[in-house]
Amino acid sequence: MSAQRLAIEAAAEANGWTITAWYRDDGETGRNTIRPALREALRLIAEGGAAGLIAAKLDRVARSVIDFAELLAWFTAGGKTLAILDPALDTSTPSGRLIANIFASVAEWETDTIAARTSEALQAKRAAGPISTKRPAVADDLELAGRILTMRESGMTLTRIAKTLNAEQVPTVRGGTTWRGSSVQSVLGYRRPPATRKRADLPEIQWPRRGTG
Repeated sequence: MSAQRLAIEAAAEANGWTITAWYRDDGETGRNTIRPALREALRLIAEGGAAGLIAAKLDRVARSVIDFAELLAWFTAGGKTLAILDPALDTSTPSGRLIANIFASVAEWETDTIAARTSEALQAKRAAGPISTKRPAVADDLELAGRILTMRESGMTLTRIAKTLNAEQVPTVRGGTTWRGSSVQSVLGYRRPPATRKRADLPEIQWPRRGTG
């Protein structure tokens, strides 16, 4: 930490920066942005108490490319500066902004790659599993699927369809005994949207009022 502080002081002196406050997350890593000292630093910047953030190393800010890309977007949108000494990055310069855009592109690629690999792994697991262990799907009972579709097209609500099937003691396509609106909806082809990664909850930057500076 002493070496990092000396590096930051030297960079501040060389660039004419004034250090407003020091923040350090003892015992914390850059694995996420939910760290007390980092949050306090961002809050100070958001409230106008500082023009930017200086860090000695990239991993002291974030280790995830996605988290770092979100931080870069936050600084850029707010007109604030993020300076990293190792590797050299300063979003107040054209080259720094170029690097920031590269990080953002890599983050998008990483997100898409993770999603694709997860999908491929699930497909491979299903394909490799014994037939006897696979759960039945609606495609295995076309007659039931057709009946549900007909009831829906006639104007019946999902709940009413479920109650009708339950009253007739029709087993679900998964072998269960109770139909619900959601299970009927699934038979009709609805699929829940894939979960998305929760974005970092960064503080809102307070822009100065016109005529006040």
